[in-house]
Amino acid sequence: MNWKSWFMLALALGVLAGCAPAQTVRTEAHAVKVNVLTEGLEFPWGMAFLPDGRMLVTERVGRLRIVETDGALRAPPLRGVPQVDAEDHGGLLDIALHPRFRENRLIYLSYSARGEGGRGTEVLRARLGEQALEDVTVIFRLEPKSASPRHYGSRLVFDADGLLYVTLGDRRVAARAQALEDHAGKTVRLNDDGAVPADNPFAGNGQARREIFTLGHRNVQGAALHPVTRRIWISEHGEDANDRLMVLAKGANYGWPRDAENRAGAPPPVRTWTPTIAPSGLAFYAGDRFPGWTGDAFLGSLKDGMLVRLKLDGERVLLEEHLLKGMFGRIRDVRAGPDGLLYLLVDDRNGMLVRLEPSPG
Repeated sequence: MNWKSWFMLALALGVLAGCAPAQTVRTEAHAVKVNVLTEGLEFPWGMAFLPDGRMLVTERVGRLRIVETDGALRAPPLRGVPQVDAEDHGGLLDIALHPRFRENRLIYLSYSARGEGGRGTEVLRARLGEQALEDVTVIFRLEPKSASPRHYGSRLVFDADGLLYVTLGDRRVAARAQALEDHAGKTVRLNDDGAVPADNPFAGNGQARREIFTLGHRNVQGAALHPVTRRIWISEHGEDANDRLMVLAKGANYGWPRDAENRAGAPPPVRTWTPTIAPSGLAFYAGDRFPGWTGDAFLGSLKDGMLVRLKLDGERVLLEEHLLKGMFGRIRDVRAGPDGLLYLLVDDRNGMLVRLEPSPG
């Protein structure tokens, strides 16, 4: 049998198994095996790792799935997820586990929902049961709601003190990002039950939404806790220029819309992209399976269908590398797994969960 026959046989076996065969790609620091674990996810958006090695994955159409350790989707979607507004950018979006999940089994979901005045981002807390969500409580609703089905933001991340940050887009009305009486275009900070921390920067301002932590954002779709500094970093969509990677600072104004970008005191970005790459999920690598990537940041790109690696020295970018460009399409989320491997969600009607593994060559 010649090499073409072997290749076709391997491809056929991969199709029969439900996933394409793994490919190996060379990067600046490592040879990497690109393994498609799961196919058939409908516009997957966010993921979280369970202590037993399984994963929770959201599908924007409104389903929450359990992915087994081998990538299989054996169980039906979990019951108890509320009805979501799945038009355009909206739907079931991010997911995060409570920092003490092993004790309380609490999870958090962000999603777009309809209500008085239109639609907006909401966040719920629930207990994860075997087949359904239990004790579901909505702990945050963006106000005011509006008609646009775009720019929900919606990443969820806990800080080292157990406080929850939620990124909120400007809902396609740029001026809302500067209005303190409006949640849109902000990041908000909450206690784990949705209450407002007493030291939030605008908690004592009677004209402001007390949940606000930062303002002046267009649409933040990546957020991650830095494993060393314990500060939260975000990645944000620009309009037709200036996608940005930034570090959150309490009470800071990040300058959107453009006529606010030169405000005194606006924190400088760590990195900008023009032309835009449409950055989505953000993760830091702190595992031991890819030693050449330790401390690096990874971002998904929706526009260019690639994984962006940034080698960092503190808050300075030393090297930028583009991986997997054109291999899959829109990379919606990036997470570093507890097993030291890197996981990606491909945003498509037949979306995928992809795992990056070390390859000997």
